[in-house]
Amino acid sequence: MNNKKQGITWNRGQALVWLVSVLPIILSAAVYQKLPQRIPTNWGFDGQISYGPKSTLWALAGIAPFLAVLFQVLPYIDPKKRNYLKFRNVYQSFQLFFQLFMLVMVGIVITESFRPGTIQVATLVTAMCGILFMFIGNIMPKFRQNFFCGFRTPWALSDETVWNKTHRLAGRLMFGAGLLGFGGAFLPWDRAKMAFLLVPLMAATIIPYVMSYVWFRNLSKDNPLSR
Repeated sequence: MNNKKQGITWNRGQALVWLVSVLPIILSAAVYQKLPQRIPTNWGFDGQISYGPKSTLWALAGIAPFLAVLFQVLPYIDPKKRNYLKFRNVYQSFQLFFQLFMLVMVGIVITESFRPGTIQVATLVTAMCGILFMFIGNIMPKFRQNFFCGFRTPWALSDETVWNKTHRLAGRLMFGAGLLGFGGAFLPWDRAKMAFLLVPLMAATIIPYVMSYVWFRNLSKDNPLSR
């Protein structure tokens, strides 16, 4: 099979993604025997912490390699697989950022298992999510038409101009939502952190979806033959 035709290429960037994806497993294996029998698994915005068996750590660590496999498979089954070549570096950066995010999450669980209270988890996770949204907003205008990354509205997938306009707008809104979420992470109230993170994110999701339809309708009116 010709990898280039499928929109999939193997290079150092992709190798780095795979390398980072196994680090949570390696880290978990290195400390597993010393972990307490029950470890923190969830931190609520109400300050409550849920605990579960330490074997839960394997499930969390396993998400990273699962995502690595999933992200590698998606271009093979995407009807627009050839477009992945047009944003290959962005796609690999997208994968790498998620892998680093998962590595930090595993590190938080391990640290809080050994020394509870060391990390202000709500602040750190909210700030990380804000950075994640800013990163996605920055690269989103570079996404090309595909069925798995970005705003895959039926109108954006039907017209490349609509796709590009939708993702330029979504990129700005997502970056702004991430910036607000990052700033809100340092507020003293956990519920305020959640509000600053989720409310702008909802707006950054809904507005591009609506505008995608509006732009498609406008193009259809300008070009009756496209109906």
